[in-house]
Amino acid sequence: MKILFLDQSGELGGAELCLIDITKPYQDSCLVGLFADGSFRKLLEQRQIPVQVLATQPIQVRKQSSFAQSLGSASSLVPVIAQVVQKAREYDLIYANTQKALVIGGIASFLSHRPLVYHLHDILSIDHFSRTNRRIAITLANARASLVIANSIASQAAFVAAGGRAEITEVVYNGFEPELYQSHQANLSQLKKPFGLDGRFVVGHFSRLSPWKGQHILLEALAQCPKDVTAIFVGDALFGEQDYVQQLHEQVANLGLEERVRFLGFRSDIVELMAACDLVAHTSTAAEPFGRVIVEAMLCGRPVVATEAGGVVELVEHGHTGWLVPPGDSQKLAEAITSCRNQPEYTATVSHQAQLQASQRFNLTTTNQQIAQLLNRIVGSEQ
Repeated sequence: MKILFLDQSGELGGAELCLIDITKPYQDSCLVGLFADGSFRKLLEQRQIPVQVLATQPIQVRKQSSFAQSLGSASSLVPVIAQVVQKAREYDLIYANTQKALVIGGIASFLSHRPLVYHLHDILSIDHFSRTNRRIAITLANARASLVIANSIASQAAFVAAGGRAEITEVVYNGFEPELYQSHQANLSQLKKPFGLDGRFVVGHFSRLSPWKGQHILLEALAQCPKDVTAIFVGDALFGEQDYVQQLHEQVANLGLEERVRFLGFRSDIVELMAACDLVAHTSTAAEPFGRVIVEAMLCGRPVVATEAGGVVELVEHGHTGWLVPPGDSQKLAEAITSCRNQPEYTATVSHQAQLQASQRFNLTTTNQQIAQLLNRIVGSEQ
């Protein structure tokens, strides 16, 4: 099967990391078309996955863009659509991995007479998208997609609630290779030393720095935790959110946390850093569609405290494979962190249970088998 994968981003995010794994079985017969250049293209090339940047200028539409703003960007879409239509005629299927990819892929699907699959990595709610963008996504998916793959039941439910056709949706969780995470298991104290964290109870936060990702909630919680609890923030701002980074640094100073907080920026050694943590915190203030970092922490054998909303509740069973706290509740978060610190044996038991379960539930081999069956069904029905 020949597949034209489409993605709007040049940078790495959860959807892009997922796409890398999905393309692996098709790397001899696929092309990944990007609408922007960046580190994502470089990583695809390193993995020997065919990739081409199809846009010569950025597509300016954002998740919260109004109708007028969306309309104003139409001229930048025309040359990209023309390229995608030309490419699509060489492939059996168009696979749109993001919302902008859905817009361009949907039109290209109509013009090239190729089936369209939309991989939904978002919760299509007012918290994340403007009314205009949700309407566009639902209309195009209903009209052109033969299949919508949702990354969680929560994402599927939001799609249907917004007017999406339930009968074209299937839930397939993100897949991971457990051995890549478990290869870093070692003495925790030894792992901490290179980062100057030995003797501290380290809470890791792995996400881009953004208000809805809730780094400020963790800082509020940290001020309520014992003095040996330290936080590391891995990630940086995207999409013009640098003001939030400044706010975080000001918050650290105001709370007197300068010696207990480290901002490490973008890092490629995520697994090693996770392995050096005593706990991983997920603090999104709005419903998360999946929560990739949660599963990664589980696979690393690290306890997880996460926000009880969206797809996260499908990943974490409270008290059995991790802990759930209400969104935005820094006191409950502090209590959960302190409890993990004070009960190391119980926390280790929960972490072990989570690791075993995650290795089975979110195995990449199973995920790719599920997707292959769905894609074969779509292509087969077109012949």
